[in-house]
Amino acid sequence: MNVDLDLVTACINKERKAEFELYKITYSYLMSICIRYTKNQDKAKEVLNIGFTKALFNLDKYRPEIPFKKWIRKVMINTLIDEFRKEVNVQKNIDFVENYKDYQFENDNNEVLAKMNADQIHTLICQLPPVSQKVFNLSVIDGYNHKEIGDLLNITESTSRWHLNFSRNRLKEMLQKLASAIKINV
Repeated sequence: MNVDLDLVTACINKERKAEFELYKITYSYLMSICIRYTKNQDKAKEVLNIGFTKALFNLDKYRPEIPFKKWIRKVMINTLIDEFRKEVNVQKNIDFVENYKDYQFENDNNEVLAKMNADQIHTLICQLPPVSQKVFNLSVIDGYNHKEIGDLLNITESTSRWHLNFSRNRLKEMLQKLASAIKINV
């Protein structure tokens, strides 16, 4: 693969013919890299196009003292790694949702929750004391850990843990009262 510096300069200047020429010159080399890292040829083509686009957008960062082949290879491998990370995260989310969907509600509290809509659940959370409500939302809804919550609210990690535990217990009590009321009314 031999890439002329004039071609790179033309690509930096957004000349479409030069970009297409660079694509033709680098295609087989980049495809060989993509095939090694992906499951199938369609995915390899997809990642190649993403990587080539990144290379085009970052050509102004290319330094002529580095061989072009080495530079574009690094861009492509970084793109492949980024795409792999995205796939892993998507798969984790899919697994979580599938496992959650299969979970069977086993007690009265969960039956009550299953019949509630988001506004009703929000109303219950709003009945918590202000700090406990903030800790609950930051931990359960937004996924912050106790250190981060402590830093955000200027409280210790142990105080954050206490508020989360208090919130959960208080919400369980509220749900038990609702479950009892439903059984009486049925």
